[in-house]
Amino acid sequence: MSSHGKLVGRVVLELFKDVAPKTVENFRCLCTGERGVCTSGRPLHYKHTIFHKAVSQFIIQGGDVTNFDGSGGESIYGEKFDDETFIIKHDKPGVLSMANAGPNTNSSQFFITTVPCPHLDNINVAFGEVRAGFQVVTEVSGVQTEKDRPIVVRKSF
Repeated sequence: MSSHGKLVGRVVLELFKDVAPKTVENFRCLCTGERGVCTSGRPLHYKHTIFHKAVSQFIIQGGDVTNFDGSGGESIYGEKFDDETFIIKHDKPGVLSMANAGPNTNSSQFFITTVPCPHLDNINVAFGEVRAGFQVVTEVSGVQTEKDRPIVVRKSF
């Protein structure tokens, strides 16, 4: 990840394919870009997307592959896909989860918790966790994002 052109660091995520295979496959393909382009013609890829929401003591959120501002997104299955499971809880910092606009509205947007967030259980599908680089997540969560594009995903694989 980079902020204002400067490399901030790398975050390594573990994905729980055995628990949420469809959600993990969506995220993995968006990391690699192997599924081509969105319906808008933009790359179906996280590369060069931003973390548009950074709330200290809550989450960092990104993954809008269509509008790059938090108002869009698209999955590898089409615009949206259904909630897969709520087995994994948001019970610690570093949980990787799908952002949504209500039940069964998952697309490409995701977030990483910076603190336990049990109020998100049974609402957002968690499907992984940070294995290395949590200090980068913490740093990003303190960055002002109101009218700026401070954090850009440089590489994803």
